[in-house]
Amino acid sequence: MIDFIVSKYNYWIYIILMMIGFYAMIGKRNLIKKIIGMNIFQTAVILFYVSIGCKKGGTLPILEHAHGHAGQVIQASSYINPLPHVLMLTAIVVMVSTLGVAIAIVIMIYLKYNTLEEDEILKAIK
Repeated sequence: MIDFIVSKYNYWIYIILMMIGFYAMIGKRNLIKKIIGMNIFQTAVILFYVSIGCKKGGTLPILEHAHGHAGQVIQASSYINPLPHVLMLTAIVVMVSTLGVAIAIVIMIYLKYNTLEEDEILKAIK
């Protein structure tokens, strides 16, 4: 059991990063700290998906001269799956976009309420 846990250490690191980000989003009252927590959480998810797309001994799924060997059987298990990597490129773009929008909103909140603390903003709204 211990060998299994140690052999999957990268997944445990991603889980720890996700929980740190989740705690920052839920537990902190400062809006900038919440944004940082959101980015940590998103980065952990991206790292997780990139790591599950890798395979020991795998190679790139590029077939050279495949049209000349029509009778040849291709072993799909010997290739790395590129789909998680491609999807995570899109996730990175979304992450940067949400960061930009969140910072813009936080700047506008700060200009209006002169604070970034959630409790003080809620008091000012009421």
